[in-house]
Amino acid sequence: MSDRIEKEITINASPSRVWKALTDHTQFSTWFRAKIDKPFVEGKTSNGKVTIPGYDHLKFVVMVRKITPETYFAYAWHPYPSDPDFDYSVEDPTLVEFTLTPMADGTLLKVVESGFDKVPAHRRPEAFRMNTGGWEGQMKNIKAYAKS
Repeated sequence: MSDRIEKEITINASPSRVWKALTDHTQFSTWFRAKIDKPFVEGKTSNGKVTIPGYDHLKFVVMVRKITPETYFAYAWHPYPSDPDFDYSVEDPTLVEFTLTPMADGTLLKVVESGFDKVPAHRRPEAFRMNTGGWEGQMKNIKAYAKS
C-alpha cells in the first residue's frame, strides 16, 4: 500500500469545460453522484451526501484548500467515511488535488489523493482500496460528463 493514489485521464474537452465540471458544485454533484449543499469556496467547507446506490449512507464533507482557476483545485476530506455514526473530524483528512493541463486533443486531468499514512491503521487498507476504485470510476464519470 502507498500513501497516495494517482489517476489521470485525457478528456476530449477544453480546460474551461473540464474546470467547470470540476469546480461548479452542481456540475460536480452530477458526475460525482453526490448532493452538495453550496459552491466550492477556498477556505470553506461544502457538505453533502453521496447518491450512489449502496453508498448513499456516506457523507460528503470537503474543506476547499486551494482554487487556481482552470489549473488546480484541492480539498481535504476523510476517505471512505463508512460509519454514519462515527465523527470522522477527529481524524486527519487526506488531500485531494486535481491538476488540469491543456493538450492538443483536450485536457489532461490528474487527481492525486495523499495522506493515507495519517488514516488510522484499522481503517487505512479499506479506505485506500475503496478510494482507489472510487477514483477509477470518478475519472470515467467526469470524462463522460465533460465531453457531453
